[in-house]
Amino acid sequence: MKETILAKYGEIALKGLNKSTFEDILIKNIKRRLKNIGKFKISKMQSTLYITPDDEISEKNINLALSKLTKVFGIGALQRCLVLPKDFDEIVKQGMPYLKESLSKAKTFKVEAKRSDKAFPMNSPMIQRELGGEILSAYPHLKVDVHNPDITVLLEIRDVAAYLNAERLIGAKGMPVGSAGRSLLLLSGGIDSPVAGYMMAKRGLIVDALHFVSPPYTSDRARLKVEQLAQRLTNYCNAVRFYCVPFTKIQEEIRFNCPDEFFTIIMRRLMMEIANRICEKDEYGAIITGESVGQVASQTLGALQCTNEVARFPVFRPVIGMDKDEIVDISRKIDTYEISIQPYEDCCTVFTPKHPKTKPILADILKAEGKFDFEPLIDQAVEETEVKMFYIED
Repeated sequence: MKETILAKYGEIALKGLNKSTFEDILIKNIKRRLKNIGKFKISKMQSTLYITPDDEISEKNINLALSKLTKVFGIGALQRCLVLPKDFDEIVKQGMPYLKESLSKAKTFKVEAKRSDKAFPMNSPMIQRELGGEILSAYPHLKVDVHNPDITVLLEIRDVAAYLNAERLIGAKGMPVGSAGRSLLLLSGGIDSPVAGYMMAKRGLIVDALHFVSPPYTSDRARLKVEQLAQRLTNYCNAVRFYCVPFTKIQEEIRFNCPDEFFTIIMRRLMMEIANRICEKDEYGAIITGESVGQVASQTLGALQCTNEVARFPVFRPVIGMDKDEIVDISRKIDTYEISIQPYEDCCTVFTPKHPKTKPILADILKAEGKFDFEPLIDQAVEETEVKMFYIED
């Protein structure tokens, strides 16, 4: 019995003359995800990748491969298929036993057929009718339901062979990571920023992470929590380069030299300046944040304007219009939620003012910030930044 995995394209199918560039990046990402499982042969045809496991790969590892592939951006759908000769009698002979596990636990089914090889003697409606009859004969407990079936049996007659399966998996969709450039995610220990990173990786960006620590005000456990988030993001983002910036001295000087009500906004501005410099040094093209309008005092329109004034790179805020429940739903989906809610605070909560300014005026912020020369401390923070790599989880 020969099986293969068909990976159907998402948006890549809509690309024109540069489609092959996106395909090549997608194939590279797939190979990276599957390299620790076993050998797979990957070929492309008709907006589909054929991912064929080596004969020695176990059933368990094929299932593991499917699980990993559902997290690869650029894939719209996945089908684990039996590869058959383009002969209807052989399709029935080999296909009925292959479908047994799926059909035995179902009550209703329907058949879909796609015939891209027009030389095949049966058209799609005829294939559906005849194959449906064979299934009813082999599994008499089943009933046909063309509107809401428990199982949809799909038979594709393609140029090379026929492909039969009964379980279609939804892919991660989006664009292949690495097809849209490099970005730097301001990764806190909260729920929002990992979701923001995931959403921009879905648009094809390489997403690396920048985190600020303020010992002794923040603990080693707080940093470990954020490192765990970076590791978890590799499931979707591939490898993640993690920058850890020492921020204690800067926060202390803001506290001692600037009005308390402006503390959070000035802190966010200096974080953005440090992000600018790391982007310039290591050639990132954008900054990502998990900000959502109105969620906290530093995320009002006025505060965001003050932060944007510092930015020298595009700032992407993919969760800007989402409410908390929507963000939480995605965090659960990508398996970061339980890490994010661990009770270890990050530096954004250090010295938080009781009455932060929610409608700041930029001129006032610039005047307050100008009372102290933060430049040497910014240089020192960039210089002392630690860098660590996280790779795809096995």
